[in-house]
Amino acid sequence: MRRERQYCVYIMTNKFNRVLYTGVTNNLQRRVHEHRDKVNKCFTAKYNANKLVYYEVIDDIRIAIAREKQIKGWLRKKKVMLIKGLNPTWRDLSKDLFPESY
Repeated sequence: MRRERQYCVYIMTNKFNRVLYTGVTNNLQRRVHEHRDKVNKCFTAKYNANKLVYYEVIDDIRIAIAREKQIKGWLRKKKVMLIKGLNPTWRDLSKDLFPESY
């Protein structure tokens, strides 16, 4: 039996919650580690966005990409409301999802 792929749309921030980075991946644990380890010299590395504050799981890559683009198009205020709906204290959700990594 073939396992269906799942994709995650996620938001990373830094220690001070000043920057918000939205992305999509088929492996959230790997992608969070890449952000933390600054594997790619990109936005998240420059602004030290290494805290996972929001994610949602989607079964279809096309829907996941559309959702990522939708969120990226929002004003910061709307993104903050989305995060607070799932994670009112802005805790690092990766600590709950991947405790073996800490």
